[in-house]
Amino acid sequence: MLLSEVRKTISIVIPVCNERGNLPLLMEEIKSVFSELPYDYSLIFVEDSSSDGTLEYIKDCAEKANNIFYVALTKSFGHQNALKAGLDRSTADAAIMMDGDLQHPPALIPSLIKEWENGNDIVYTIRNDHKEISKLKKLTSNLFYEVINNLSEIELEPGTADFRLMSKKVVEVFSQFTEADIFMRGMIKWMGFQQIGIEYTAANRGSGISKYTVKKMMRLALQGITSFSTKPLYIAAYLGLFFSVLSILYIPYILISLVTGHYVSGWASMIATIAFFGGLQLMILGIIGIYLGKLFMQSKHRPHYIVKESNLL
Repeated sequence: MLLSEVRKTISIVIPVCNERGNLPLLMEEIKSVFSELPYDYSLIFVEDSSSDGTLEYIKDCAEKANNIFYVALTKSFGHQNALKAGLDRSTADAAIMMDGDLQHPPALIPSLIKEWENGNDIVYTIRNDHKEISKLKKLTSNLFYEVINNLSEIELEPGTADFRLMSKKVVEVFSQFTEADIFMRGMIKWMGFQQIGIEYTAANRGSGISKYTVKKMMRLALQGITSFSTKPLYIAAYLGLFFSVLSILYIPYILISLVTGHYVSGWASMIATIAFFGGLQLMILGIIGIYLGKLFMQSKHRPHYIVKESNLL
């Protein structure tokens, strides 16, 4: 085969957890997309401890096709670590990350590849929510990006998703990262390289339920903020300074009370004050504790994931 005839390769990294009902249609749509593209592709499914037969189905498909691979983890290590497990095993010219719930439309893949061929190392996507999404989901999503952008040192467009393409050199650099808490959207934005975003409309979930609850979104926001900024520590320091200065205003009142012998008693006001400052102190200690906890977990040097079985070397 002539060198000019060598086709570029694309790896599709898909973390899955209880997505058995979505996989047949997802695979078929991806196959249909690449049937019209001059690229060879492979599917790397990272099975994150499913209980609905997802792994068994992928194994069966892998026996029938030589471009389907799986990485089964020993337990659920989370979406971000599952993505890293797949990227660590990608050797293609580019890797595309997408979810297995059909909300990341395979039809967008040609647009991602086109921007990559135009010289962009990272092509990320910006989600436009479909009409059926709840107001609560929209509110929490907007709040998530508002908090991240105001308190961290990176700027993420509202709606930025983990549906993106990265060139081989970006994947190789990312695979070297060893920090304990992975916030992939922020880490990839921080890396630099030539990046471009394209918008897409999120499709309805095929089957199953969303794995990202409000609690997980809040945890992800905390990971993002504390991974890329020390602003919360400065805020805590400024709050402490503010209330320390404010407490000085009590000194004239105390002196006047001592001279005049006029004391004003009030349990309600005293308890409210104690509760307020006690809560403030606990909040500040909590912020400091989060950073210390991250240092503690990082010092253990534990792996991001443990592979139980795989048909990849």
